[in-house]
Amino acid sequence: MNSATDLILTNARVVTRDDVLTGGTVVVRDGLIADIDDRPSGAPGALDLAGDYLLPGLVEMHTDHLERHLMPRPKVIWPSPVAAVVAHDAQIAAAGITTVFDAIACGQYSDGSLRRQMLTDEIAAVKHARAEGLLRADHWLHLRCEVADPCVVEIFEPYRADPLVRLVSLMDHTPGQRQWSDISKLRQFDSDQGWTEAEFEARVRERLADQARFAHRHRLQVLELVRERSDLILATHDDTTEAHVDEALSEGATISEFPTTFNAATKAHGAGMKTIMGAPNVVRGGSHSGNVSAIELARARVLDGLSSDYVPASLLQAAFALTDLTDLSLPASVALVSANVADMVGLPDRGRLAPGLKADMVRVHLADGIPMARHVWRDGVRVC
Repeated sequence: MNSATDLILTNARVVTRDDVLTGGTVVVRDGLIADIDDRPSGAPGALDLAGDYLLPGLVEMHTDHLERHLMPRPKVIWPSPVAAVVAHDAQIAAAGITTVFDAIACGQYSDGSLRRQMLTDEIAAVKHARAEGLLRADHWLHLRCEVADPCVVEIFEPYRADPLVRLVSLMDHTPGQRQWSDISKLRQFDSDQGWTEAEFEARVRERLADQARFAHRHRLQVLELVRERSDLILATHDDTTEAHVDEALSEGATISEFPTTFNAATKAHGAGMKTIMGAPNVVRGGSHSGNVSAIELARARVLDGLSSDYVPASLLQAAFALTDLTDLSLPASVALVSANVADMVGLPDRGRLAPGLKADMVRVHLADGIPMARHVWRDGVRVC
């Protein structure tokens, strides 16, 4: 029996974990999914979704997008960090993402970098906006520790016990290995810095020296800090070789983010780690760094989840694109951006349309074959 305060969404293609219920109905009560039916509802006040898809709210574990709002141009810090966070949040929610881990870099990267100031501002602004109820999505923190950076430990240490920090990843972006095995791709990536060839080569030498001096020691120090909290989830970044995966396993990492080769992804997946690839890699048809294709990993069944990385809208697009590019069903593909990721980050109360779970949902309309988020609900309240 429905109550007068129930939210009833009907005549939708309801995407559950295992099926697509055409003409289905979802009933929401007190912020939770109360019932799912495979038939349309005639209840007064039911919202007719006109055959659009109804998906679980998307779960994003690694987006660099917040930094683009704090620093919209090189060396330009936006004067109101809270305004930047709220603008970022609006774009996240409009993309159908209801749970987001803002991935914040722990590392100075260079003497002239503003990243250290930006990290302090970002974390304080996210916490303030969250406490004041200014955010549409549920925001958590993912601290990305650049182990070859001279300052990474002292930057990370003050936040290791923060309850909003649930995920920590170990990174090493030193040229010549992992993501930047092809240094020409790094040169292209850094083209907006305006460096001459001599300046770029000097920067490469500096980073190689930093790696030799700091990477191993800092990796061990960050790991020691992470182990002080049993609830922290550890990931590694850009695993390229089977040796990288073996190292990650020995350290207790459970997620391999953006493995750069088929062998590394296969090794990680087979050993029980969860693999995450970039959704832009799917939408664009390949990696901008020249690394392994996420589509190839999906076809081989060694892809466990997707991250929007630098384009929030890519999550939804990639989920639908994979049903055309692989033999994945829509429920299996949607799980890569919802249920699978929720499980990886220890949030089993969301990511699925099922009774008793959070009523985080997104109404999706296909326009010229492109999925568009039309309405978004978090805890049964419409936020977009």
